[in-house]
Amino acid sequence: MSKPSKRRLKEIENAAKNRREIVEANLSRRDMMKMGLLTSAGMLIPKRGLSARWSDPSGIIPFDNPVSPPTRAFVEPLPIMPVKQPVASLTPSPTINPNTAAGEARTRAHQAFTMLPPQKFYEVHQRPAQFSMSPDLPFQTIWGFDGQFPGPTYVAHYGEPILIRNFNGLTTNNGGFGKPSVSSHLHNAHTPSESDGFPCDFFEIGQFYDHHYPNRQAGFNSTHPPNGDVNESLSTLWYHDHRLDFTAQNVYKGLAGFYLLFNQFDTGDETTGFRLPSGDFDVPLMFSDRVFDPSNGQLFFDLFNTDGILGDRFLVNGKIQPFFQVHPRRYRFRCLDSGPSRFWELFLTDLNNLNGHNLFWEISNDGNLLPQPVQIESFRLGVAERKDVIIDFTPFAGKSIYFENRLLQTSGRGPTNTILAPGQGNLALRFDVALPPVSDQSVDPATLPHYYTLPSTTATPRITRTFRFERTNGQWAINGKFVDCDTPRLTVQRNSVEKWILQNNSGGWQHPVHIHFEEHQILKRNGVPTAPGSVENSRKDVVRLQFNEQVELFFRFRDFVGRHPLHCHNVVHEDHAMMLRWDIGAAGDNNTTP
Repeated sequence: MSKPSKRRLKEIENAAKNRREIVEANLSRRDMMKMGLLTSAGMLIPKRGLSARWSDPSGIIPFDNPVSPPTRAFVEPLPIMPVKQPVASLTPSPTINPNTAAGEARTRAHQAFTMLPPQKFYEVHQRPAQFSMSPDLPFQTIWGFDGQFPGPTYVAHYGEPILIRNFNGLTTNNGGFGKPSVSSHLHNAHTPSESDGFPCDFFEIGQFYDHHYPNRQAGFNSTHPPNGDVNESLSTLWYHDHRLDFTAQNVYKGLAGFYLLFNQFDTGDETTGFRLPSGDFDVPLMFSDRVFDPSNGQLFFDLFNTDGILGDRFLVNGKIQPFFQVHPRRYRFRCLDSGPSRFWELFLTDLNNLNGHNLFWEISNDGNLLPQPVQIESFRLGVAERKDVIIDFTPFAGKSIYFENRLLQTSGRGPTNTILAPGQGNLALRFDVALPPVSDQSVDPATLPHYYTLPSTTATPRITRTFRFERTNGQWAINGKFVDCDTPRLTVQRNSVEKWILQNNSGGWQHPVHIHFEEHQILKRNGVPTAPGSVENSRKDVVRLQFNEQVELFFRFRDFVGRHPLHCHNVVHEDHAMMLRWDIGAAGDNNTTP
């Protein structure tokens, strides 16, 4: 994308300044409508010098985000998040029923507390902190779990239930965006509803919330007692704020981290089980983009942008374009797109050999290990998608190679699907293969080891439901309706099978759709069955609903009851109502278009 002219940069800065002034004035929607600043649909009027979506006489909507101050690339090392440590006990002791007298905000009893009592306890505090994203920018006031961005990494194991006590230690001074009211979601564990982080289960400053994570595979109390189906084991999860209407702002401020789940096969020890790279060679990577105010270098979040927010600075683990020194051996990278709205297509690029095709291996999709590794040249991530890849740096000893995003995206609506030439994209992370050779006891993925067998999708669904993702009155809707936390749009029968059809009839938008609680399998895209051996022939919890596309999904809903959301994970779309509540109960309804 060509750089804007000096005149255009000035217009962009003025528009951003004007929008900031509206925020700082604390104007109500009623005030803004009286002043002629909002449309009847409640959107900022498309006016030059104000809106991010004004049109020139030709009808073109120009890019209107401010341009960040210049920053240098590859001057700071990649941060590795610390592993969260358990505590001996919690005071007051956790209880099955909500301890509201002590300040707990939970409203429903733990479903599995007696059956699967927690064996480890954790205490985490969400609080503001000063954080450097680049030496060329001032320190930023972030909100972080334990004041860190990304938050600490939880290392958990199947068969070992845990309880995490989340404290809200935020402040009302939000620096212009973010709401100090939170709901912490573990994406996408097989977790009871009351611990899932439902968007309307938010808690306020000074309150806490006990999340009980049984760490059992799906089916433990239904189809595969007593431990669940090992073929439905998860590995790479993440946690983030999920507060209704404020997920984008709160995650943009830093409320996100990793949660890694191991079992007897994916052990975290490369000498046992599947023998995947482990220890220092197992590295979580959180990809995100941000934009910084050119006037003061502070994080900028456009509260009036409802299409989706794109940054012009690219972060990995909270740092702008870091470098990572590696040994010439195999590494496992757990790659996450944490948003808010950008899609990524990551290649390995050698700037000294742009004609090279640098292949590596994908081993998982959304935290679900594939049946066996698939050799790839690139992988695409929509917001909240995860891909685990294995890269062997042996051929690059003494060289530097880059993770490069070559997917062209010019607005928050979605990517253009144009793949840029090598070296013409955004270099996100530089690998310097500068460390000495060391022992590598992991299995070579080229031998095509078998991991898990995909569960069968031949069972007859109890019902087929259809969901249309569309734009309505300037906001985002599902089947023509906006989110309502108080009213379930459908009820699924516990321990049943359903088929869900997701539809996007627009050629201008893409939606990474997330359904909480259970993984799905993609049966078809636009009527074409998923190809055996492809990376989509897997279990997933986010599906990219691309231009003019329909996907068919297979679900089993087991073990627990309660309420969950379905939503677009372009979190700007989510916060502008593209979400619905669905419940699991003893009996299901027959609503085919909820």
